[in-house]
Amino acid sequence: MRAQIIDGKAYADGLADRITATIPAFTEKTGRVPGLAVILVGSDPASEIYVRSKGRKTRELGMASFEHILPAETGQTELVALVEALNADNRVDGILVQLPLPDHIDELAVVRAIDPRKDVDGLHPESAGRLVSGRPGLVSCTPLGCLMLLRDQLGDLSGLDAIVIGRSILVGKPMGQLLLGANCTVTMAHSRTRNLADKVRQADIIVAAAGQAGMIKGDWIRPGATVIDVGTTRAVVDGKRRLLGDVDFAAALERASAITPVPGGVGPMTIMVLMHNTVLAAHDRAGLPHLQLW
Repeated sequence: MRAQIIDGKAYADGLADRITATIPAFTEKTGRVPGLAVILVGSDPASEIYVRSKGRKTRELGMASFEHILPAETGQTELVALVEALNADNRVDGILVQLPLPDHIDELAVVRAIDPRKDVDGLHPESAGRLVSGRPGLVSCTPLGCLMLLRDQLGDLSGLDAIVIGRSILVGKPMGQLLLGANCTVTMAHSRTRNLADKVRQADIIVAAAGQAGMIKGDWIRPGATVIDVGTTRAVVDGKRRLLGDVDFAAALERASAITPVPGGVGPMTIMVLMHNTVLAAHDRAGLPHLQLW
């Protein structure tokens, strides 16, 4: 029996509808719409496309978009000043600084300058601390999207064995904390983990976020496991540029019960969870009841 394909785009579209439905009531109570500010330093073409797509999606959902594209030579003091201005701007509920930043800028200093109530990327040390301690707060977009897909696929995750391959602050570490919060038994692994294949074979849930194409082989997967592939490596295959995941997708199809494709799985969730976090931040900042949209 071949694995079910987990359609991240379909879930993201449903989440978009639920987000859009909250806007009229928010506007009636506050006299404005939720707002998201995105900052890009430099002119990397891929990042520019990504930032503009976030702005477009923000507007499509009925929210306000504030895009700041700064030259690569922008200084740290100037960038922090912009963040502080956005902190003080009541039209802005969420602030996202596109990473990585140029080498001359201290990323942590910039992230720390963001008001935690507007930290829709979930990277501020206070946001990370809230996640670890189990307190409410804004959570990194990609891992929260992964958890949404897992809950939609499996329901209650309590007692399941999960392995997270990857330890970045963007995905791996917060993913492990989210799974712990869902009462999974979690193994944190990475490219230097010994006997990685044996550890993967024990897992009911596999979240691959190492950034190494094809790292997780099909025969590593326990029959019936659920696989979330966060990897996105661009490579030339048979003369064509393709986006590859961390999991050997064709082989995994024959063993897993469900798996996210690359592309079309986790990717659509990341930007929609950013929209989700912006709406949550807007309601919390306005003193309105906390939203539960999934």
